[in-house]
Amino acid sequence: MPRVVHFEINADDPERAAGFYRGVFDWDINKWDGPVDYWMAATGPKEEPGIDGGIMQREHPGATIINTIGVDSKG
Repeated sequence: MPRVVHFEINADDPERAAGFYRGVFDWDINKWDGPVDYWMAATGPKEEPGIDGGIMQREHPGATIINTIGVDSKG
């Protein structure tokens, strides 16, 4: 069954947002060592139900949350 497998939070200040989610929800958030500024967010232990996500710089004024849904390939 298709389900949400990843989320992304767009923020004007991603480092501040990371601090907020760490403080409020105790998420483990670390800056990704890649070509763009991106913070990986582990929302809980891997053995528990749930999804992980990321925090990124908002590029468009209306950008809020992006959800990625996994589906089987039909091709």
